[in-house]
Order: sequence, then structure tokens, then C-alpha cells
Amino acid sequence: MSSSPGIKSREHVDMVYISIETAIALASVLGNVLVVVVVCVNRALRNTTFCFIVSLAVADIAVGVLVIPLAIIISLGFSTQFYTCLFLSCLLLIITQSSILSLLAIAIDRYLRVKIPTRYSIIVTQGRAYVAVCLCWILSFLTGLVPMIGWNNRDAQANRSSSSEIVCKFTTVIRMDYMVYFNFFGWVVVPLTIMIALYAEIFRVIRRQLNRRAEATCDGDRYYRKELKLAKSLALVVFLFAVCWLPIHIINCIDFFCSKCYLPKFATYIGIFMSHVNSALNPLVYAFRIKRFRVTLVQITRRCMLCKSTEPTPCPTSTPAI
Repeated sequence: MSSSPGIKSREHVDMVYISIETAIALASVLGNVLVVVVVCVNRALRNTTFCFIVSLAVADIAVGVLVIPLAIIISLGFSTQFYTCLFLSCLLLIITQSSILSLLAIAIDRYLRVKIPTRYSIIVTQGRAYVAVCLCWILSFLTGLVPMIGWNNRDAQANRSSSSEIVCKFTTVIRMDYMVYFNFFGWVVVPLTIMIALYAEIFRVIRRQLNRRAEATCDGDRYYRKELKLAKSLALVVFLFAVCWLPIHIINCIDFFCSKCYLPKFATYIGIFMSHVNSALNPLVYAFRIKRFRVTLVQITRRCMLCKSTEPTPCPTSTPAI
């Protein structure tokens, strides 16, 4: 008996989704492992800023290694106990939340470097940077494990025994009001709003400093080009964060506030892998635009992959801006 066209179409969508997610996972792991390796190799990069960048890279590696495979498994559905499926779903929330908080930490760090450049090294010490990284991960665990405490769909499965199995789906165990009110409004919209406010202030400070330095020194044009590159990078950070994370949360809001509205499955898939692709883009935005990182990466590539000895490459001793 032949399969119906609807089943074939769904299988095709599933295969396309798995292929795209696999490519994103490979790119995310490769790119962020290179970030960690470069920071470990180049001692000049071991400062407070790169402490946050490495934390973000570790979170994004976890996205490629754990989150995306779990998302694929959960999207396809498999039989397991309720709390097993709930715990796997919470892992997705924990790791993705740590990536968002790491982005926020980097934004705060960028703001402090521009706002108080003379006191930055005194206020943002290596020890305080480690504490901030730990707080990001602790908050990620606390917010991600909230459904395990009781904010879940266990009541909808009340007619099942604790040992009975269910088809594991994210929406089967995670309540949508938690995803909309707590996860989205509380832990996506608020960090995004804070980042927009920080970046707006950064642009204001940069514009004011550019005007002053352009009038006071003959090197104003050179300084302007350098700061303009920083401003463009910061704008790109906000843009990519919003573009990658908002679609899946908007889909969740539509599903929650308009239960009768029809959402095609491929639209949900697009929203999911757009949120994951942010992890593959982060190395490009936060690391590959830094000159010393790029020089070190080229040297590692020549030595390890092309089996060539590295040649001395001129590299600035001062800390370059992103």
C-alpha cells in the first residue's frame, strides 16, 4: 500500500530540517572550537573581554553538540516517560539561555569599555569577569529548570500513570504560557531591550568622542574609521540577535494567543533553525573581526592544516576594538 502524499510531504520537510540543522551544528561546533583554541594559543587574547567570548563560544558549542541533536530527536518524536522528555526539553532551554545571557554580558562589557575606558581595567577585573560568567550559567540553569519544578504539562497527562510512556514532543511537556510569558517576555525581550539601550548609548558616546578627537587631533580620520568599524559590528550584533531569535518566539506567541490560527510545520522549523544559526554566526561577529584573532587563526591553519611553519606577522600590541 503506497504512502499518502501528505505523509511523503511531511517526511520531505523532516529530512530538509534535519539536513539544515546538521549543517548548522557542524558550523557552530567548528567555528566556536576555533574561538576557544585561538584564545588558548594567543596569551595576548586572555583578557576579560575574551573571558565572556569564550563563555559564549562554550555555550554555542553545546548548542551544536547537544541542543541541535536533541531538537531533532524531539521534533521527530520518540516514546519515553514524561519527566525524561521534560528534562531533555529543559536542557534545550538551559543551553540556549546561556547563549543569550553571554551575549548580554558581552554587550555590557562593550558598553563599559566605551563609557569608562580609563577605569575599565580597574572595575572589570579577571576575577569579576569569572564571577559574571558563573552567574550567567547559574541563571541559565535556574530559568531553564523551572518546568521541572512544576510549570509543565503534567496535568494534561494526569490520566497516565507515572511509568507510562508518551511521544516526546517539546510542546507536549512544556507549557506555552511558560515559553511566552516567562521565557520570551522575561528572558528574551528584557535582555534584547537592555542590549538595544546599551548599544544606543555606545553610539552616542562614540559620536561624541569622534567629534572631539576629530577637532583636537590630526589623526581624527584614522580614529573615525576604527570607531566606525566598531559601531557597525555592534549594530550587526543587535540585528542578528533579533533576526535569529524573534521568529520562533513570535510563532510561540501566535500558537498561544491564537490557538485556531494555522501554522505550517515548515514555519516552525524555520524559526527553530534560525535561533540555532545564531550560534554559528557568533564567532564571525565577535571573534573573526578582531585582527589579533584573525592573525592567530591564520597561523594555526598554516601550521596544523597546511603543515607550514608560521612566519612572524606584525600584530598590534594594544587591545583592538571589535
